[in-house]
Amino acid sequence: MGCYTSKPEVDKFAPHRGYAAITADDDTTYRYVTVSAYSNQIQITTTPPKLDSLASPVTAPPNPKPSPTAQNVKTVQKTQKTILEKPYEDIKKLYTFGKELSRGKFGITYFCTENSTGQNYACRSILKRKLVSKADKEDIKREIQILQHFSGQPNIVKFKGAYEDSLSIHLVLEHCAYGELFDTINAHPHGYSERVVASLCRCIVNVVHTCHCMGVMHRDLNPENFLFSTKDKALTLKAVDFRFSVFIEEGKIYNDMVGSGCYVAPEVLLRSYGKEIDIWSAGIILYILLSGGPPFSPGTDKGLLNAVLEGELDLLSEPWPSISDSAKDLVKKMLTPDPKKRITSKQVLEHTWMRDGGEASDKPIDISVLSRMKQFRAINTFTKLGLKVMAENLAEEVKGLKETFENMDTDSSGTITYEELKTGLAQIGSELSEAEENQLMKAADVDGKGSIDYLEFISATMHRYRLERDENIHKAFQYFDKDSSGHITREELETALTKHGISDEAKIKEIVTEVYTDNDGKINYDEFCAMMRSGMPHQGPLF
Repeated sequence: MGCYTSKPEVDKFAPHRGYAAITADDDTTYRYVTVSAYSNQIQITTTPPKLDSLASPVTAPPNPKPSPTAQNVKTVQKTQKTILEKPYEDIKKLYTFGKELSRGKFGITYFCTENSTGQNYACRSILKRKLVSKADKEDIKREIQILQHFSGQPNIVKFKGAYEDSLSIHLVLEHCAYGELFDTINAHPHGYSERVVASLCRCIVNVVHTCHCMGVMHRDLNPENFLFSTKDKALTLKAVDFRFSVFIEEGKIYNDMVGSGCYVAPEVLLRSYGKEIDIWSAGIILYILLSGGPPFSPGTDKGLLNAVLEGELDLLSEPWPSISDSAKDLVKKMLTPDPKKRITSKQVLEHTWMRDGGEASDKPIDISVLSRMKQFRAINTFTKLGLKVMAENLAEEVKGLKETFENMDTDSSGTITYEELKTGLAQIGSELSEAEENQLMKAADVDGKGSIDYLEFISATMHRYRLERDENIHKAFQYFDKDSSGHITREELETALTKHGISDEAKIKEIVTEVYTDNDGKINYDEFCAMMRSGMPHQGPLF
């Protein structure tokens, strides 16, 4: 019989403050004891799977903590009408805000300095008016819980606190100031070796292992979610975004569409998946680091799925002949289409190529890989900008759908019935037949309860097929093609990048140069369509 106890760090948002103890009656059965500071009640539950430890001496195993799932977290009674269930705070009395670091569809991330200590942080400010549904608000609270849950874990961004005022929710995080994974790799003038890639991938897979051991599925692993917090690159690569992460419910098959572009696992597209999707995404990152581009990137979900399930993983063309057999073996095991046969995070970390001091070569990878990666990164940036323009064009239509859903949900239950759906579709001018409406309801009602919630409604009516419509792509093309010449010129792309928040002139020049590498300095409509369809997002709702 063993026992582990810990005192959770007191934070600005903590729905289960108190002491937590884990007791093990034998090797496989654990029990959690949670004392609620709000109710003075004690709750005892069993955990999901046994925690594994890492074989690699370099990567520390995660500290075992209970996942604050529905089974072991006490419900907190609301004391006021705030999302975080605590009084408003004026964050500008606590922090001095500096430059904008990044901008997303929900909010903006700023550089900030804590007034009392002078310590630098990053603050992601999320506009509350964009958190329309109950699910939106629960997503934010879950993200905060997950960040707290990972407190002190290696290769995961440190969470400082969460604050709320009348307009926004603010998440204050460790400031990782030294760039994204691919940007930093691309800055190497003379390339890098397999050993460097193995070191970076150990950090990434350690995040996956930490997540899975602590009952979390990340669901959106991609290079942009990893930043360097210091110049000591390999030791300080950190995962910074957990917006799509969830606490794993034992036995549940997940079916909501999540993930980013070419990093999405095939079972996500089949709408039946579990935590194995994180290994697939990490495997895609490894493939790109070794070869300079993704293995599968057709322009639609169906094309991507067919390429994965029917096509063979290309480990023969350049530069793969010069990559070690051990590295290729690991790539194949991580990118096995059948999730039941896919390697686990623990097995990845124990692989002979991945281990510190293992078989990864220190011979520089062909410099052409770096060139391909720069072009892949640049085109990906351009594609995301195009998708953002398309999404902005649809903003008013989505706003109307939100209002329609709220009007139909007369009892504020957060769900609508089939009859209510029919009424709502009629209100927005739908020309679907009754059979098509039935099909839509069945597709949206993934849990078979006979009703659909807000996210299901938006996903069913505004999912990515709307973005793929020619008129929406054409509107985005016209946005770039300012002179209506039928081509997007280098100058027009530079102007668009600047307008959308990319202020680094050198970075703009690099993106433009790489995007136009394979053409005559112009992008026509067909080329633009192919780029946009290759990068269509896989998240369900757009807003």
